[in-house]
Amino acid sequence: VQLQASGGGLVQAGGSLRLSCTTSLSIFNINRMGWYRQAPGKQRELVATITSAGSTNYADSVRDRFAISRDNAEATVFLQMSSLNPEDTAVYYCNIGTRYYPYDYWGQGTKVTVSS
Repeated sequence: VQLQASGGGLVQAGGSLRLSCTTSLSIFNINRMGWYRQAPGKQRELVATITSAGSTNYADSVRDRFAISRDNAEATVFLQMSSLNPEDTAVYYCNIGTRYYPYDYWGQGTKVTVSS
């Protein structure tokens, strides 16, 4: 099973980036798709999730700046990030929850660096 994340990079404060994560998993097995991030010296934290029904959940720190979406036909989840600030600097990981074992998959991470 592959989860291929892309879209990270270096951006100035106030800028935008769009992350993508494509998986080889069958869309019929995919339940929840989401993004987490881990900043240097900190624990991994939830950024946003989206269910198969399209319900979304966001961390308070990104709620009005980030937007998660998914393309079921392509088994891809996106994270549109706007108004980025240096506190958003982290490695971003895509996560997929499945209906069947092992129920949870992680991508390799894509690094986002926001300069002030």
